[in-house]
Amino acid sequence: MKALVLAGGAGTRLRPFSYSTPKQLVPVANKPVLFHCLETLRAAGIDEVGIIVSGSGAAVRTAVGDGARFGLDITYIPQEEPRGLAQCVTLAQPFLKDDDFVMYLGDNVFVGGIQESLQAFRENGAAAELVVSKVADPSAYGVVEVDPEGRVTGLQEKPVRPASDLAVTGVYFFTPLIHEAVAGIRPSWRNEWEITDAIQWLVTHGHPVRAHAFTGYWKDTGTVPDLLECNRVLLEDVVPGNEGVVDNVTEIVGPVVIGPGARVERSRIVGPAIIGAGCTIEDSYIGPYTSIGSGVRLGNAGVEASILMDRASVHDVRSIEASLIGRSVDVRPSTVPATAHRLVVGDDSKVEVPA
Repeated sequence: MKALVLAGGAGTRLRPFSYSTPKQLVPVANKPVLFHCLETLRAAGIDEVGIIVSGSGAAVRTAVGDGARFGLDITYIPQEEPRGLAQCVTLAQPFLKDDDFVMYLGDNVFVGGIQESLQAFRENGAAAELVVSKVADPSAYGVVEVDPEGRVTGLQEKPVRPASDLAVTGVYFFTPLIHEAVAGIRPSWRNEWEITDAIQWLVTHGHPVRAHAFTGYWKDTGTVPDLLECNRVLLEDVVPGNEGVVDNVTEIVGPVVIGPGARVERSRIVGPAIIGAGCTIEDSYIGPYTSIGSGVRLGNAGVEASILMDRASVHDVRSIEASLIGRSVDVRPSTVPATAHRLVVGDDSKVEVPA
Protein backbone atom coordinates (compact mmCIF):
# COMPACT_ATOMS: atom_id res chain seq x y z
CA MET A 1 0.00 0.00 0.00
CA LYS A 2 1.11 3.56 -0.77
CA ALA A 3 0.27 6.86 0.88
CA LEU A 4 -0.72 10.17 -0.68
CA VAL A 5 -0.06 13.08 1.67
CA LEU A 6 -1.56 16.46 0.87
CA ALA A 7 0.80 19.28 1.82
CA GLY A 8 -0.29 21.97 -0.62
CA GLY A 9 -3.04 24.57 -0.34
CA ALA A 10 -2.97 28.22 0.64
CA GLY A 11 -3.55 27.82 4.39
CA THR A 12 -5.77 30.91 4.54
CA ARG A 13 -7.02 30.07 8.05
CA LEU A 14 -3.45 30.25 9.41
CA ARG A 15 -2.44 33.61 8.02
CA PRO A 16 -0.12 35.41 8.64
CA PHE A 17 1.98 32.29 9.35
CA SER A 18 1.10 30.58 6.08
CA TYR A 19 2.42 33.54 4.07
CA SER A 20 5.96 32.42 4.88
CA THR A 21 5.54 28.79 5.98
CA PRO A 22 3.32 26.01 4.62
CA LYS A 23 0.65 25.30 7.21
CA GLN A 24 1.81 21.70 7.43
CA LEU A 25 5.21 22.87 8.75
CA VAL A 26 3.85 24.85 11.70
CA PRO A 27 5.01 22.97 14.82
CA VAL A 28 3.01 21.31 17.56
CA ALA A 29 4.96 19.81 20.47
CA ASN A 30 8.11 21.14 18.75
CA LYS A 31 7.57 19.11 15.60
CA PRO A 32 5.98 20.19 12.30
CA VAL A 33 2.48 18.81 11.89
CA LEU A 34 3.60 17.12 8.66
CA PHE A 35 6.26 15.17 10.60
CA HIS A 36 3.58 13.77 12.90
CA CYS A 37 1.75 12.62 9.76
CA LEU A 38 4.80 10.92 8.25
CA GLU A 39 5.63 9.17 11.52
CA THR A 40 2.06 7.91 11.74
CA LEU A 41 2.30 6.42 8.25
CA ARG A 42 5.59 4.71 9.02
CA ALA A 43 4.17 3.29 12.25
CA ALA A 44 1.36 1.79 10.13
CA GLY A 45 3.91 -0.01 7.97
CA ILE A 46 3.60 2.25 4.91
CA ASP A 47 6.88 3.37 3.39
CA GLU A 48 6.07 4.63 -0.15
CA VAL A 49 4.70 8.16 0.14
CA GLY A 50 3.76 10.73 -2.47
CA ILE A 51 3.50 14.30 -1.18
CA ILE A 52 1.40 16.90 -2.98
CA VAL A 53 3.16 20.27 -2.72
CA SER A 54 2.25 23.76 -3.92
CA GLY A 55 4.42 24.83 -6.85
CA SER A 56 7.99 23.68 -6.31
CA GLY A 57 7.27 22.87 -2.68
CA ALA A 58 10.72 24.11 -1.72
CA ALA A 59 9.98 24.50 2.01
CA VAL A 60 8.46 21.03 2.32
CA ARG A 61 11.24 19.45 0.24
CA THR A 62 13.87 21.10 2.45
CA ALA A 63 12.16 20.00 5.67
CA VAL A 64 11.37 16.40 4.65
CA GLY A 65 14.14 15.61 2.17
CA ASP A 66 14.08 12.16 0.60
CA GLY A 67 12.24 10.72 3.60
CA ALA A 68 15.15 8.61 4.87
CA ARG A 69 15.00 10.17 8.33
CA PHE A 70 11.44 8.83 8.63
CA GLY A 71 12.18 5.47 7.04
CA LEU A 72 10.17 6.51 3.97
CA ASP A 73 10.68 6.74 0.22
CA ILE A 74 9.26 10.14 -0.76
CA THR A 75 8.01 11.25 -4.19
CA TYR A 76 7.02 14.91 -4.60
CA ILE A 77 4.02 15.76 -6.77
CA PRO A 78 3.66 19.46 -7.70
CA GLN A 79 0.25 21.14 -7.73
CA GLU A 80 0.23 24.50 -9.47
CA GLU A 81 -3.24 25.50 -8.32
CA PRO A 82 -5.36 23.90 -5.57
CA ARG A 83 -8.57 22.61 -7.13
CA GLY A 84 -9.84 20.13 -4.55
CA LEU A 85 -8.84 16.83 -2.98
CA ALA A 86 -10.01 14.76 -5.94
CA GLN A 87 -7.71 16.76 -8.21
CA CYS A 88 -4.82 15.60 -6.00
CA VAL A 89 -5.77 11.99 -6.71
CA THR A 90 -5.63 12.72 -10.44
CA LEU A 91 -2.24 14.42 -10.16
CA ALA A 92 -0.89 11.47 -8.17
CA GLN A 93 -2.19 8.72 -10.47
CA PRO A 94 1.21 8.13 -12.16
CA PHE A 95 2.68 7.55 -8.69
CA LEU A 96 -0.24 5.56 -7.28
CA LYS A 97 -0.70 3.38 -10.39
CA ASP A 98 -3.03 0.44 -9.54
CA ASP A 99 -2.16 0.22 -5.85
CA ASP A 100 -4.41 0.64 -2.87
CA PHE A 101 -3.50 3.79 -0.98
CA VAL A 102 -4.28 5.95 2.01
CA MET A 103 -4.86 9.65 1.42
CA TYR A 104 -3.76 11.67 4.44
CA LEU A 105 -4.32 15.41 4.83
CA GLY A 106 -0.96 16.72 6.01
CA ASP A 107 -2.38 19.20 8.51
CA ASN A 108 -4.23 16.52 10.50
CA VAL A 109 -2.96 14.80 13.65
CA PHE A 110 -4.15 11.36 14.78
CA VAL A 111 -2.99 10.44 18.28
CA GLY A 112 -2.81 6.67 18.57
CA GLY A 113 -2.16 6.03 14.89
CA ILE A 114 -4.22 4.68 11.99
CA GLN A 115 -3.30 0.99 12.20
CA GLU A 116 -6.76 -0.05 13.35
CA SER A 117 -8.42 1.75 10.44
CA LEU A 118 -5.92 0.28 7.98
CA GLN A 119 -6.64 -3.22 9.27
CA ALA A 120 -10.38 -2.66 8.88
CA PHE A 121 -9.86 -1.55 5.27
CA ARG A 122 -7.82 -4.63 4.49
CA GLU A 123 -10.37 -6.98 6.02
CA ASN A 124 -13.70 -5.66 4.76
CA GLY A 125 -13.00 -5.55 0.99
CA ALA A 126 -14.59 -2.13 0.44
CA ALA A 127 -13.74 0.15 -2.46
CA ALA A 128 -13.12 2.90 0.08
CA GLU A 129 -12.87 3.22 3.85
CA LEU A 130 -13.52 6.60 5.45
CA VAL A 131 -12.12 7.35 8.88
CA VAL A 132 -14.86 9.26 10.68
CA SER A 133 -15.34 10.92 14.04
CA LYS A 134 -18.30 12.42 15.89
CA VAL A 135 -18.12 16.22 16.03
CA ALA A 136 -20.11 18.95 17.73
CA ASP A 137 -20.54 21.05 14.56
CA PRO A 138 -20.92 18.77 11.53
CA SER A 139 -21.71 21.70 9.23
CA ALA A 140 -18.00 22.55 9.16
CA TYR A 141 -17.01 19.15 7.72
CA GLY A 142 -17.80 16.56 5.13
CA VAL A 143 -20.52 14.42 6.74
CA VAL A 144 -21.43 10.77 6.13
CA GLU A 145 -24.64 8.83 6.58
CA VAL A 146 -24.00 5.25 7.70
CA ASP A 147 -26.29 2.23 7.96
CA PRO A 148 -26.23 -0.14 10.99
CA GLU A 149 -23.61 -2.35 9.28
CA GLY A 150 -21.18 0.53 8.83
CA ARG A 151 -21.81 1.04 5.11
CA VAL A 152 -21.81 4.61 3.86
CA THR A 153 -25.12 5.49 2.21
CA GLY A 154 -24.58 9.18 1.52
CA LEU A 155 -22.19 12.11 1.89
CA GLN A 156 -22.60 15.86 2.29
CA GLU A 157 -19.90 18.53 2.05
CA LYS A 158 -20.26 21.18 4.79
CA PRO A 159 -24.05 20.85 4.88
CA VAL A 160 -26.31 23.53 6.29
CA ARG A 161 -28.53 20.80 7.76
CA PRO A 162 -26.26 17.82 8.49
CA ALA A 163 -27.82 14.39 8.23
CA SER A 164 -25.50 13.01 10.93
CA ASP A 165 -22.77 14.05 13.36
CA LEU A 166 -20.13 11.82 11.73
CA ALA A 167 -17.44 13.94 10.12
CA VAL A 168 -14.97 12.66 7.58
CA THR A 169 -11.50 13.12 9.06
CA GLY A 170 -8.27 13.66 7.17
CA VAL A 171 -7.62 9.97 6.37
CA TYR A 172 -9.20 8.01 3.50
CA PHE A 173 -8.37 4.49 2.28
CA PHE A 174 -8.96 3.79 -1.42
CA THR A 175 -8.67 1.01 -3.95
CA PRO A 176 -7.85 1.95 -7.58
CA LEU A 177 -11.61 2.27 -8.23
CA ILE A 178 -11.32 5.83 -6.92
CA HIS A 179 -9.61 6.85 -10.18
CA GLU A 180 -12.69 5.82 -12.16
CA ALA A 181 -14.86 7.70 -9.67
CA VAL A 182 -12.81 10.90 -9.98
CA ALA A 183 -13.01 10.66 -13.78
CA GLY A 184 -16.79 10.42 -13.47
CA ILE A 185 -17.42 13.67 -11.54
CA ARG A 186 -17.49 17.34 -12.45
CA PRO A 187 -16.29 20.40 -10.49
CA SER A 188 -18.54 21.55 -7.65
CA TRP A 189 -20.08 24.98 -7.16
CA ARG A 190 -16.73 25.95 -5.58
CA ASN A 191 -15.07 25.02 -8.89
CA GLU A 192 -13.20 22.26 -7.08
CA TRP A 193 -13.02 18.53 -7.66
CA GLU A 194 -14.53 17.28 -4.41
CA ILE A 195 -13.43 13.94 -3.00
CA THR A 196 -16.87 13.63 -1.38
CA ASP A 197 -18.40 13.70 -4.88
CA ALA A 198 -16.04 10.93 -5.99
CA ILE A 199 -16.91 8.82 -2.94
CA GLN A 200 -20.61 9.43 -3.58
CA TRP A 201 -20.02 8.22 -7.15
CA LEU A 202 -18.74 4.94 -5.71
CA VAL A 203 -21.82 4.63 -3.51
CA THR A 204 -24.22 5.49 -6.34
CA HIS A 205 -22.60 2.92 -8.64
CA GLY A 206 -22.94 0.15 -6.10
CA HIS A 207 -19.34 -0.06 -4.88
CA PRO A 208 -19.09 -0.70 -1.14
CA VAL A 209 -17.87 2.24 0.94
CA ARG A 210 -17.48 1.82 4.67
CA ALA A 211 -16.89 4.11 7.63
CA HIS A 212 -14.53 3.34 10.46
CA ALA A 213 -14.92 5.33 13.67
CA PHE A 214 -11.68 6.77 15.02
CA THR A 215 -11.78 6.61 18.79
CA GLY A 216 -8.55 8.45 19.59
CA TYR A 217 -7.77 12.14 19.46
CA TRP A 218 -8.01 13.70 16.01
CA LYS A 219 -7.47 17.33 15.10
CA ASP A 220 -7.42 19.32 11.89
CA THR A 221 -4.81 21.94 12.83
CA GLY A 222 -6.07 24.55 10.39
CA THR A 223 -6.52 27.37 12.91
CA VAL A 224 -4.50 28.84 15.78
CA PRO A 225 -6.90 27.56 18.49
CA ASP A 226 -6.75 24.07 16.95
CA LEU A 227 -2.94 24.17 16.93
CA LEU A 228 -2.82 25.19 20.58
CA GLU A 229 -5.31 22.48 21.55
CA CYS A 230 -3.34 19.84 19.64
CA ASN A 231 -0.12 21.04 21.25
CA ARG A 232 -1.73 20.63 24.65
CA VAL A 233 -2.88 17.07 23.94
CA LEU A 234 0.48 15.96 22.52
CA LEU A 235 2.37 17.40 25.49
CA GLU A 236 0.31 15.21 27.82
CA ASP A 237 2.51 12.30 26.71
CA VAL A 238 5.87 14.05 26.90
CA VAL A 239 8.68 12.01 28.45
CA PRO A 240 10.89 14.22 30.64
CA GLY A 241 14.57 14.58 29.81
CA ASN A 242 17.37 17.12 30.17
CA GLU A 243 20.19 17.51 27.65
CA GLY A 244 20.88 21.11 28.55
CA VAL A 245 22.33 22.99 31.51
CA VAL A 246 20.05 23.98 34.39
CA ASP A 247 21.38 25.91 37.40
CA ASN A 248 20.58 24.89 40.97
CA VAL A 249 18.23 27.84 41.50
CA THR A 250 15.83 26.89 38.73
CA GLU A 251 12.70 24.93 39.76
CA ILE A 252 11.31 22.28 37.44
CA VAL A 253 7.88 20.83 38.20
CA GLY A 254 6.28 17.99 36.22
CA PRO A 255 7.42 16.50 32.90
CA VAL A 256 9.76 18.86 31.05
CA VAL A 257 12.04 18.22 28.08
CA ILE A 258 15.12 20.41 27.74
CA GLY A 259 17.01 20.10 24.47
CA PRO A 260 20.75 19.90 23.89
CA GLY A 261 22.69 23.10 24.36
CA ALA A 262 19.82 24.87 26.16
CA ARG A 263 20.70 26.93 29.22
CA VAL A 264 18.19 27.67 32.00
CA GLU A 265 18.98 30.00 34.89
CA ARG A 266 16.95 31.39 37.80
CA SER A 267 13.66 30.26 36.29
CA ARG A 268 10.59 28.14 37.02
CA ILE A 269 9.30 25.63 34.51
CA VAL A 270 6.03 23.77 35.07
CA GLY A 271 5.35 20.87 32.72
CA PRO A 272 4.29 19.39 30.53
CA ALA A 273 6.57 21.56 28.44
CA ILE A 274 9.32 21.32 25.83
CA ILE A 275 12.33 23.60 25.51
CA GLY A 276 14.20 23.21 22.24
CA ALA A 277 17.90 22.99 21.52
CA GLY A 278 20.10 26.02 22.05
CA CYS A 279 17.57 28.06 24.02
CA THR A 280 18.53 30.62 26.66
CA ILE A 281 16.02 30.96 29.51
CA GLU A 282 16.81 33.48 32.25
CA ASP A 283 14.69 34.80 35.14
CA SER A 284 11.57 33.47 33.46
CA TYR A 285 8.45 31.40 34.04
CA ILE A 286 7.33 28.74 31.55
CA GLY A 287 3.92 27.32 32.35
CA PRO A 288 2.20 24.07 31.42
CA TYR A 289 1.44 23.13 27.81
CA THR A 290 4.14 25.32 26.32
CA SER A 291 6.39 24.36 23.41
CA ILE A 292 9.55 26.41 22.98
CA GLY A 293 11.36 25.98 19.65
CA SER A 294 15.11 25.93 19.02
CA GLY A 295 17.26 28.98 19.66
CA VAL A 296 14.56 30.84 21.60
CA ARG A 297 15.66 33.49 24.12
CA LEU A 298 13.55 34.37 27.18
CA GLY A 299 14.61 36.99 29.69
CA ASN A 300 12.37 38.01 32.59
CA ALA A 301 9.50 36.50 30.60
CA GLY A 302 6.34 34.56 31.44
CA VAL A 303 4.77 32.19 28.91
CA GLU A 304 2.03 29.60 29.34
CA ALA A 305 -0.07 27.33 27.09
CA SER A 306 1.68 28.71 24.02
CA ILE A 307 3.87 27.81 21.05
CA LEU A 308 7.05 29.81 20.43
CA MET A 309 8.69 28.95 17.15
CA ASP A 310 12.43 28.84 16.42
CA ARG A 311 14.57 31.88 17.27
CA ALA A 312 11.72 33.85 18.84
CA SER A 313 12.59 36.04 21.81
CA VAL A 314 10.59 37.51 24.68
CA HIS A 315 12.08 39.97 27.16
CA ASP A 316 10.45 41.71 30.15
CA VAL A 317 6.93 40.55 29.29
CA ARG A 318 5.51 38.13 31.86
CA SER A 319 1.87 37.55 30.91
CA ILE A 320 1.78 35.70 27.58
CA GLU A 321 -0.90 33.00 27.40
CA ALA A 322 -2.55 30.93 24.64
CA SER A 323 -0.32 32.51 22.01
CA LEU A 324 1.39 31.41 18.82
CA ILE A 325 4.61 33.35 18.19
CA GLY A 326 6.38 32.90 14.87
CA ARG A 327 10.00 32.37 13.93
CA SER A 328 12.45 35.16 14.81
CA VAL A 329 9.70 37.26 16.39
CA ASP A 330 10.93 39.70 19.05
CA VAL A 331 8.50 40.59 21.86
CA ARG A 332 9.45 43.45 24.19
CA PRO A 333 7.60 45.87 26.45
CA SER A 334 6.07 49.17 25.48
CA THR A 335 4.89 52.03 27.68
CA VAL A 336 1.15 51.35 27.18
CA PRO A 337 -0.40 49.90 30.39
CA ALA A 338 -2.16 46.54 30.24
CA THR A 339 -2.63 43.41 32.37
CA ALA A 340 -2.39 40.54 29.85
CA HIS A 341 -1.41 39.80 26.27
CA ARG A 342 -2.77 37.39 23.67
CA LEU A 343 -0.57 37.19 20.62
CA VAL A 344 -0.85 35.75 17.11
CA VAL A 345 2.34 37.00 15.49
CA GLY A 346 3.80 36.08 12.10
CA ASP A 347 7.43 35.37 11.28
CA ASP A 348 10.12 38.08 11.46
CA SER A 349 7.89 40.52 13.34
CA LYS A 350 8.71 42.84 16.21
CA VAL A 351 6.04 43.45 18.84
CA GLU A 352 6.04 45.99 21.67
CA VAL A 353 3.60 45.33 24.49
CA PRO A 354 3.15 46.61 28.02
CA ALA A 355 5.52 44.90 30.46
